[in-house]
Amino acid sequence: MYQLEDESAHLDEMPLMMSEEGFENEESDYHTLPRARIMQRKRGLEWFVCDGWKFLCTSCCDWLVNICQRKKELKARTVWLGCPEKCEEKHPRNSIKNQKYNVFTFIPGVLYEQFKFFLNLYFLVISCSQFVPALKIGYLYTYWAPLGFVLAVTMTREAIDEFRRFQRDKEVNSQLYSKLTVRGKVQVKSSDIQVGDLIIVEKNQRIPSDMVFLRTSEKAGSCFIRTDQLDGETDWKLKVAVSCTQRLPALGDLFSINAYVYAQKPQMDIHSFEGTFTREDSDPPVHESLSIENTLWASTVVASGTVIGVVIYTGKETRSVMNTSNPKNKVGLLDLELNRLTKALFLALVALSVVMVTLQGFVGPWYRNLFRFLLLFSYIIPISLRVNLDMGKAVYGWMMMKDENIPGTVVRTSTIPEELGRLVYLLTDKTGTLTQNEMVFKRLHLGTVSYGADTMDEIQSHVRDSYSQMQSQAGGNNTGSTPPRKAQSSAPKVRKSVSSRIHEAVKAIVLCHNVTPVYESRAGVTGETEFAEADQDFSDENRTYQASSPDEVALVQWTESVGLTLVSRDLTSMQLKTPSGQVLSFCILQLFPFTSESKRMGIIVRDESTAEITFYMKGADVAMSPIVQYNDWLEEECGNMAREGLRTLVVAKKALTEDQYQDFESRYTQAKLSMHDRSLKVAAVVESLEREMELLCLTGVEDQLQADVRPTLEMLRNAGIKIWMLTGDKLETATCIAKSSHLVSRTQDIHIFRQVTNRGEAHLELNAFRRKHDCALVISGDSLEVCLKYYEHEFVELACQCPAVVCCRCSPTQKAHIVTLLQQHTGRRTCAIGDGGNDVSMIQAADCGIGIEGKEGKQASLAADFSIRQFRHIGRLLMVHGRNSYKRSAALGQFVMHRGLIISTMQAVFSSVFYFASVPLYQGFLMVGYATIYTMFPVFSLVLDQDVKPEMAMLYPELYKDLTKHFVKNDSLSFKTFFIWSVSCCFSGGILMYGALVLFESEFVHVVAISFTALILTELLMVALTVRTWHWLMVVAEFLSLGCYVSSLAFLNEYFDVAFITTVAFLWKVSAITVVSCLPLYVLKYLRRKLSPPSYCKLAS
Repeated sequence: MYQLEDESAHLDEMPLMMSEEGFENEESDYHTLPRARIMQRKRGLEWFVCDGWKFLCTSCCDWLVNICQRKKELKARTVWLGCPEKCEEKHPRNSIKNQKYNVFTFIPGVLYEQFKFFLNLYFLVISCSQFVPALKIGYLYTYWAPLGFVLAVTMTREAIDEFRRFQRDKEVNSQLYSKLTVRGKVQVKSSDIQVGDLIIVEKNQRIPSDMVFLRTSEKAGSCFIRTDQLDGETDWKLKVAVSCTQRLPALGDLFSINAYVYAQKPQMDIHSFEGTFTREDSDPPVHESLSIENTLWASTVVASGTVIGVVIYTGKETRSVMNTSNPKNKVGLLDLELNRLTKALFLALVALSVVMVTLQGFVGPWYRNLFRFLLLFSYIIPISLRVNLDMGKAVYGWMMMKDENIPGTVVRTSTIPEELGRLVYLLTDKTGTLTQNEMVFKRLHLGTVSYGADTMDEIQSHVRDSYSQMQSQAGGNNTGSTPPRKAQSSAPKVRKSVSSRIHEAVKAIVLCHNVTPVYESRAGVTGETEFAEADQDFSDENRTYQASSPDEVALVQWTESVGLTLVSRDLTSMQLKTPSGQVLSFCILQLFPFTSESKRMGIIVRDESTAEITFYMKGADVAMSPIVQYNDWLEEECGNMAREGLRTLVVAKKALTEDQYQDFESRYTQAKLSMHDRSLKVAAVVESLEREMELLCLTGVEDQLQADVRPTLEMLRNAGIKIWMLTGDKLETATCIAKSSHLVSRTQDIHIFRQVTNRGEAHLELNAFRRKHDCALVISGDSLEVCLKYYEHEFVELACQCPAVVCCRCSPTQKAHIVTLLQQHTGRRTCAIGDGGNDVSMIQAADCGIGIEGKEGKQASLAADFSIRQFRHIGRLLMVHGRNSYKRSAALGQFVMHRGLIISTMQAVFSSVFYFASVPLYQGFLMVGYATIYTMFPVFSLVLDQDVKPEMAMLYPELYKDLTKHFVKNDSLSFKTFFIWSVSCCFSGGILMYGALVLFESEFVHVVAISFTALILTELLMVALTVRTWHWLMVVAEFLSLGCYVSSLAFLNEYFDVAFITTVAFLWKVSAITVVSCLPLYVLKYLRRKLSPPSYCKLAS
């Protein structure tokens, strides 16, 4: 045997085929891959200036936090039943906490989040400098009022969010549970439950902490639980009580025995558990091994009966909490880009001040003059930028929630609406997000004939006929053992064979499963009479089916619809009801459950009326095709059904004689008792039966997709968004849904990544995948873990070039890990969408998390940044609202900067004309008014601007792609567009100031009045130049601002000479300067529109 493990030493020398020639990269493929390596090199002076100080601060903070919160080492534990006081160690409280801050850390935390932005820090320093008399330039309120406003708004918003989180946590933590004590039952809050407590959980109640299952009210000693909030699977899981405690006569006897549970240390894996149950006071002591089927994890819900368990893990040590990550403060890409632009502006500001002082000739206390110049030009970086953007974000959020086309949308994080316009990766859950998780039986194929949804009535009549024939025969010959197909009838031969084959197939489907019918008891009926009542009245309307897989329920519901009904089942027998109302009993001899390795399940039953023993089996086509007799149709039909997006199961049977069965049973029992290689020996014995089975039929079940999933995914793909599906479900199911939802288009190949367990296998499989082109990738969580351990960079590089990726059997933490990897390796924006508790980590890790309010509860929608009702709403949310929010914020940001730059240019011209004096051009109220009353409304009205109508944005999702590319004719935020704006500012500011000085040699005092009026008019005209689609409110804003300015001239006597303002000379000179400063910009914009129009112009025209 070639040992791959021994090779791992040489694998470093074996190159993974990672050269470029293998891929035909298009422009849209991201050459971002070597970026991770370059990052490490760029740690020079630039790194220290830009990010180094922040890195050092956070490192110090983290170090302090780690010292304060030393993590306790997790250990295995011995838990005595009902005796919390016997615990050797202190365990965490059983409370849920989703808050970011507490009473003491709230103010420092919020201030840190604000002042880590360069913009805000800069303003804090500037405002504080005004307390120094030598540096004082204007009134204190001109600096402190805007800063105070920004902080007040932020703190209020954070406080409201934090209070809501507190309320939600309090609600969960104060749920009441019954705790069993020596004195009987007492009510206890969820947060007061301790390790060792015996807790009673009723049907449909949430399990409050991780427990070992001791007793149940169900006769079988087992119960079903719903785990959708933990692993995203909506099928019910069967859990088994510890047999030693289940056998005890009464509840109170739990205190009369001396027993303990030994449990492994808390860990994240929700699919495994190792422990032992020991009862010491019996002779000899009873030891039972405990596995995952004896556990009840927190956040799951009891679906049947009442259960009693002993608590083994609480609070932070429960599986569900260990699998959720702490929420992080999300910062939008737009904020980071503006932060970078602010730094560039700051450098320009320093350079300008140094130039001024140099031209002055460093006379007198030049360093004081330098600082005064820094303050004079501080308007280059406008504080109103944060105010305007934060108010803009609130408006976008309001628009999303008020959109009638996506009702029920809730914006929970109001700081990142622009992120919705910059997404490149969408990571989606499957169950409940893309699918409704409702299975419907669609197709039955018998080899020669196929039945679809419209021909089910034929099957019904066949089943009815065959059973009425059997009954008439049973009446004729009292033996009743003659099988139906031997009956002589005048019906044609073909018809007879089809009828009997349908009968056999339906019977196999209704017998080979793990489904239990449950009768909802009417009020006041106890568990005992419930079953008695069920025996008398099988037609009860209250019947529901419970199973560990929704597929199985769909099959049994379908057999009921064609006339053969499963009416009761326990561990040893099953009863069916025929169309005529006769009850057939079957004895269950053996049951071989479905496992992900075998991909099939089997059952051996004995018909009580005829004593025939039959072995039925159903499973995936890959597992079943070698077992069944030779046929020429199975493979082809499975392929056809899979292409339709149906989940296929192959059903087969084998008749056994009494001797054959007895021989099998003895070998099977022997294999089950062996201590070495037990599972291999058992599998070998079962395989001896699985030979030459008679193929009965092929079934197709559809997991119905959510409304409009296909067109929505198509739209997102056209918008340049790459979609990854991360699901906890099985590989076959995930692949099936990927095809039926058109996540993988019909023409694309699918590469299913083989199971790998070590470095060598991962290496070979990655090389195999490397040779495939343009194919979707399907990989399981275990293989993914191995690949990321050894070849993280190479794997992510390959996966990012796939049109679609499906990861199945993913744990909640793995989902979050994949999101983080994509962010680190590609540097692009990610969005996660899900609807269950198992998606919370992924939603919180993504740059933008969207939760769907679904059948799986509200956990995901509460943890998300945006909450929607249906998956299809995401199309409009991104294409219309996301795109508009980003484009509007970009325009708003640039405009506010333009407003500051233009006035700083005028100040620079003014100072240089007057011998470089550090004297302000406009003082006091003029400066405050300029940034608020006079220009605020028109500038802010840009949040109503749109380049194309919503319908167009939805029809041409390619418009969205423009925002996410790096090098594109994008009139949004970039250093290029910023530079263009800066040049236009310098031109306008220079013209305004020089024009005022040239035209007014005689009346020098009027320079302020002239230049300021021209400046206001220029600003209003520039807003008009930027607007793409006029809204009536924009027009109102323009005239309102102009009106405010004109009416305020009467009151501002200290700045303006009213007599001069009313002259005709003033009016024409102001108009001339305004026209000269604006006209060239209008002409340039018109030419650019004509010669190189952006993509939206082509559509708008």
